[in-house]
Amino acid sequence: MSVIGIDFGNDSSYVAVAKAGGIETIANDYSLRATPSFVAFAGRNRVLGVAAKNQQVTNMNNTIGNFKQLLGRKFDDPRAQEELRSLPYHTEALQDGGIGIRVNYLDEEHVFSPEQITAMLFTKLKEDAFKELKTQINDCVITVPSYFTNAQRQALLDAANISGLNVLRLMNETTATALSYGFYKQDLPTPEEKPRNVIFVDCGHASLQISACAFHKGNLKMLASCSDSVGGRDFDLVLATHFNKEFQTKYKIDASSKKRAFLRLMAEVEKLKKNMSANSTKLPLNIECFMNEIDVHSSMQRSEMEELSSHLFQRIETTMRKLLLDSKLALEEIHSVEIVGGSSRIPAIKHLIEQIFGKPASTTLNQDEAVSRGAALQCAILSPAVRVREFSCTDVQAYPVLISWTDTDGPHEMKVFEQYHAAPFCRLLTVHRKEPMTIKVHYEPNSVPYPDPFIGTYHVKGIKPDANGEAQEVKVKVRINNNGIITVSSATMYERKESEEPTSPTPTSNGDQQKTGDANQSSPQGDESGKVGEPMDIQEGSDDEHPKKDSKPNDSSGEGWTQRVTRWFTSVCATLICFYSSYQKKTTMAFHSRNTHLMYMRLSFKIYLPSIYQK
Repeated sequence: MSVIGIDFGNDSSYVAVAKAGGIETIANDYSLRATPSFVAFAGRNRVLGVAAKNQQVTNMNNTIGNFKQLLGRKFDDPRAQEELRSLPYHTEALQDGGIGIRVNYLDEEHVFSPEQITAMLFTKLKEDAFKELKTQINDCVITVPSYFTNAQRQALLDAANISGLNVLRLMNETTATALSYGFYKQDLPTPEEKPRNVIFVDCGHASLQISACAFHKGNLKMLASCSDSVGGRDFDLVLATHFNKEFQTKYKIDASSKKRAFLRLMAEVEKLKKNMSANSTKLPLNIECFMNEIDVHSSMQRSEMEELSSHLFQRIETTMRKLLLDSKLALEEIHSVEIVGGSSRIPAIKHLIEQIFGKPASTTLNQDEAVSRGAALQCAILSPAVRVREFSCTDVQAYPVLISWTDTDGPHEMKVFEQYHAAPFCRLLTVHRKEPMTIKVHYEPNSVPYPDPFIGTYHVKGIKPDANGEAQEVKVKVRINNNGIITVSSATMYERKESEEPTSPTPTSNGDQQKTGDANQSSPQGDESGKVGEPMDIQEGSDDEHPKKDSKPNDSSGEGWTQRVTRWFTSVCATLICFYSSYQKKTTMAFHSRNTHLMYMRLSFKIYLPSIYQK
């Protein structure tokens, strides 16, 4: 069994695998490492990857591309509508408000969701990896943009589940790039020294992501991440619009009136843009039989392209300056600036990097494959099937998260996670309630690229007052998991009961009573403000699903075997006296969003005394 990392891109995807000799990027059946993110339907056949993109012009209505930005979005979302207007295939609203893609397949009309289309592409990537490695592919790590929200991440997990992939983690593309950079570095500072701060600029086909990361030997910590919907396709659109206006005047033809003609123009200006990145001279643009059997000719120089795209460069500069502000790094604290992504090859972007960060753009990483290689490294670290040295990654939560609820005093709201809070992470909040409650989780307004910041609603049932009619303590656990998905994972109600004290309390019992008193001081039952539901953060910690093993075993080599058994039996007796003197009955409520149901579980303590003492 092999482990793979998948870089799911808007225009193309890469698959990397961890082998004994290192990380290797897998080639597809066309011997190309980049597999276009396209799915096409031709009669009774389903075509994927390179073959699908090759028929984009001839089979325009049934060739699906640029669907990554549609995952997890609603049809009436303004951002989704902006995407849909530029797509040549037919889309429609589904019954649940989602986006449906209408194609002709098996001589019938079919409507697929973006998740289903993505699952088809994942199936192709999985098959290519199987052909290359000659072994079963199960575990994988898939990268997502750092700006993806809960709904988009969950949609991508659903697509992977449909394709039969076991996703160990959804990893931010910025974090995967940082891991690919830092894993093989042998000169990173020790934990006692100042970290090495590196800026990563990832300008791809559809988005720009800029992040700051602090490195120590064996670990990395993301400091901040900023993004904008500026990518290579935006430069292509600027050039295509310019040439279309020129052709209207020169040849009296309008490419925007026919989708097929405009697709051809977009493909040609993309080639011209790539050539201009390497050449500053004037380059020609020639398209034969463009429209009405007319051949069109034109030319452009790099300086002219930069002038036409000045508004895009301004947005890139704004994003860079925002990252510098959010990371709170001084220019002299930045070690280097690494660039990845195809569009980062544009010379004007490199000039902006040097102008803002004071460092030249470094090309240490493979600009196309760095993300997939980082994902493969993370998969190797997480998978039990591969042995690799540990390298910990601390990610960040891109958007502030709030929870709200309503009680007799009216609505309440609390910010649970600040922007750039460490992830994965869990936070335990305490409220005092007499009746069931409904918790709403949402992003901070105007902080996400969504018109509706809503995440989910959670109904907590089974809460009731104690025997004296007073409110009881309820602890709610809010969690950011390894996939960056935010949930209310559990709620626990604590019902306190008092029992008769023993005649001669032991010192262990006194310590337990003192601990209970401290808890009451931090959340006093007599305080009215605590009873109305005012939350209090009483516990927080890293939500690590793979805890490290204890490296310090108990040292008992100096004791005799009889003394160890005697000491163990004495501690068991002291524990039994402690439970007899004071105990808490703990009621745990398990619930699920939108389909809530309650399970009561009474905790009972059992002591097993194995027969190990024999003469």
